[in-house]
Amino acid sequence: MSVKQDLFQSPDYFLVDELLTEEHKLIRDAVRSYVKKEISPIIEDYAQKAEFPVQIVKQMGDLGCFGPTVPVEYGGGGLDYISYGLMMQELERGDSGVRSTASVQGSLVMYPIYAYGNEEQRKKYLPKLASGEWLGCFGLTEPNHGSDPSSMLTNIKDAGDHVILNGSKMWISNAPYSQVAVVWAKDEEGIVRGVIVERGMEGFSTPTTHGKWSLRASATGELVFDNVKVPKENILPNVKGLKGPLGCLTKARYGIAWGVLGAAMDCYDTALRYSKERIQFDRPIAGFQLQQKKLAEMITEITKAQLLNWRLGVLMSEGRATPQQVSMAKRNSCEIATNICRDARQMLGGMGITGEYSVMRHMMNLESVITYEGTHDIHLLITGMDVTGINAFK
Repeated sequence: MSVKQDLFQSPDYFLVDELLTEEHKLIRDAVRSYVKKEISPIIEDYAQKAEFPVQIVKQMGDLGCFGPTVPVEYGGGGLDYISYGLMMQELERGDSGVRSTASVQGSLVMYPIYAYGNEEQRKKYLPKLASGEWLGCFGLTEPNHGSDPSSMLTNIKDAGDHVILNGSKMWISNAPYSQVAVVWAKDEEGIVRGVIVERGMEGFSTPTTHGKWSLRASATGELVFDNVKVPKENILPNVKGLKGPLGCLTKARYGIAWGVLGAAMDCYDTALRYSKERIQFDRPIAGFQLQQKKLAEMITEITKAQLLNWRLGVLMSEGRATPQQVSMAKRNSCEIATNICRDARQMLGGMGITGEYSVMRHMMNLESVITYEGTHDIHLLITGMDVTGINAFK
């Protein structure tokens, strides 16, 4: 296979770069050049074969993409939320599966251990997760309980110095390759608790999910717990109830809001370049009104999302962002990215469905991203409840 050159140029119609610090731009450029060098040349092949490029775990650890907002003393980057957002944007510009690996590691595994764990747990797990020596996963969704995690069946029972964990989780990114799983289960009082489950514990298995048409270069699996003995020191002591996993999801959804914008930018950039080169009826198709309409709408939506994400990043770094604001940004970015991908695919005609371009791969990936960590409809209802004060879920 010939290695395709990655010619990506980032659109910045409203000079949003001027709102970024020099450090922000250096971080973004470092991840961008990593994606151009290590991800773009290989990712299409891995997606076509439905294989996970395991080597990227150590690479992203070395680059500082795991837990960038976690303090330096635990191996994190000690960075602000705009830095984290920009990293996710560049990774997902390469592939949503690559960004998923980083999002799960940082927001869903490292963050809960940092925020809800004790000092022993932080020291034991965080440095190895930050470096990419260990990969982690997050177990909340179950086969029969997706949008309504409060109905989960996975449970722990007290057995002296340990608990017995039973149940299963589904659609778990990183599961097949994870050394560590942060799992949410109900105790005997029906209260949701977080437990750290380690590879090798008897009765714990992670079967791979096959047959996906989306996130094909990402490793997805199940978590199965058959009377797993988990030491009590592996329970996260500092949180009880659903606010534990939901707090993690707020951080991860923030990363997605930036991430999918990267996929949108890639599709826009591809469509713009293609439309200037593709000649039909004796001129570039970029000169036709219907194509210009598509490009104009793409860059408008990208620009609006850039400004929304930047403002949200400022609020996150100041500790003032609400989960509802994060919901809005996640849903908005997913929606506009999905629409931009579809328009770009049309502009590329038949070439749009081939692996010669990234568009169809992004399009298939985004079908997962618009669904996971809160579906499009659920996020609409979160915003609806916030503005009306009325809960439409029950």
